Amino acid sequence: MAKLPDDRITERLAQLPGWERQGDEIVKTFELPTFPDAIAFVTRIADRAETANHHPDLDIRYRKVRVALSTHDAGGLTDQDFDLAAEIEDCLG
Repeated sequence: MAKLPDDRITERLAQLPGWERQGDEIVKTFELPTFPDAIAFVTRIADRAETANHHPDLDIRYRKVRVALSTHDAGGLTDQDFDLAAEIEDCLG
């Protein structure tokens, strides 16, 4: 998978409210109603990530879950990161 140019990254980010670029990653922190809700959210993310064979960095802090995506093999951001970010958004509902 090819690393995306900056203009394409900006374009893809505009389609993902709340996500932001931090270097070679896109990140978002989600706040869930309860700790069990946060854990269930992470489980749904894990299922989608496993299916996509693309695994985010996850940081769980009580009700907050920080998700960071990057394609390390490509040395930066690829369409795979943005596709999984959209899948993660679907995990909320």
